[in-house]
Amino acid sequence: MPLSEHEQRLLDQIEQALYAEDPKWANTVRISDPRSHYKRRLIKASIGFALGVVLLMVGVVINMILLGVGGFVVMLVACLWGLSSWKRMNGFGDAAPASGAPVSGKQARRGNRGSFMERMEERWRRRNDER
Repeated sequence: MPLSEHEQRLLDQIEQALYAEDPKWANTVRISDPRSHYKRRLIKASIGFALGVVLLMVGVVINMILLGVGGFVVMLVACLWGLSSWKRMNGFGDAAPASGAPVSGKQARRGNRGSFMERMEERWRRRNDER
């Protein structure tokens, strides 16, 4: 539903006030492509993974088990965070496509099939009908 003229003017005023108050934050928010945010998160996750490797190695070298375990946990969290960012950046998000939205080839092939047994029964029927 579109905004009324009054609501649109209020929104424009709020935007201008935010831009005047904090131009750096406004520039960050103004970016329309969300992939840039996910790229930034992916870089941070890579740095976190490298930090985890360093902590793990230092923990092994100086024989501190808790430091090594902590490094492993940091690596694991950074890996999961980076993987989720990578998936969202490339469009493999957790939301299912809306009705009427185009679906990929694999989803389209998978969408109209039944269960494994139903497909096998259908193949069997087709094979018997061909004879």
